[in-house]
Amino acid sequence: MEKEKEARLFALLRPYGSVAVALSGGVDSAVLLMAAVRALGAAKVAAVTAVSELLADAERADAKRCAELAGVPLTLLPADDLGSPDVVRNDERRCYYCKKRRFEMLVLWAKERGFPCVLDGTNADDADDYRPGLAAMEELAPFVVSPLAKAQWTKRDIREAAKAWGIPVWSKPSAACLASRIEYGVALTKERLQAVETAENTLRRFICGQLRVRHHGKLARIEIEPREFDVFLQHRAEIEAAVRAAGFNYVTLDLRGYRMGSQNESLAFS
Repeated sequence: MEKEKEARLFALLRPYGSVAVALSGGVDSAVLLMAAVRALGAAKVAAVTAVSELLADAERADAKRCAELAGVPLTLLPADDLGSPDVVRNDERRCYYCKKRRFEMLVLWAKERGFPCVLDGTNADDADDYRPGLAAMEELAPFVVSPLAKAQWTKRDIREAAKAWGIPVWSKPSAACLASRIEYGVALTKERLQAVETAENTLRRFICGQLRVRHHGKLARIEIEPREFDVFLQHRAEIEAAVRAAGFNYVTLDLRGYRMGSQNESLAFS
């Protein structure tokens, strides 16, 4: 980790005095939380996780672990994402609607407790993908801040810092919310989200590295890293049975392998 980048991040954080960190369970927000504690002290930092059916149980558990390591109590805020027709509709703007309502809730929570802002874990590499949620962050400025992006921290910088600081999720594959697995235009339901989570948990018993179960109605499109194809085929029957049991009629392996944001390939601008 470059000391210059580390110093730049701490310098951005110190003027806030105290902050609330939106903790998702991933490596980005975990590093941001630890950086805030190092810059401001644990007494000046709060960790908050928005909880709904869109958050996998494993992510919630990792958020708790990272908050405990940082010495900061974790607050779980019910988000009721499936109570929003804009989110449930699941069009290409879903992430915007979800982020906007979630962070409005987090900002209100932070203001009521005297925190001037909520920190978000967006990093410098996130601009390379279609992320309508970033527009929501911009609209909520200056009450929502993305220090990692401002300090030009890349994913590599974040992982290096996480490893150096002993954060347990430092090598964890990146993960978006469960809704990102469901094809645009297919409405979000608790059952569909659970089907994806159950199927991915099954895959992780056999497959290492990045993986996704993309929900296309009755069909599950599995993305894994090509190096894992042989392992997948060795356990094909078990995987197929388990994924079908999770709620799918058909199970396919995407021969292009895992790629970030592949659901966006169906959009007109792709």
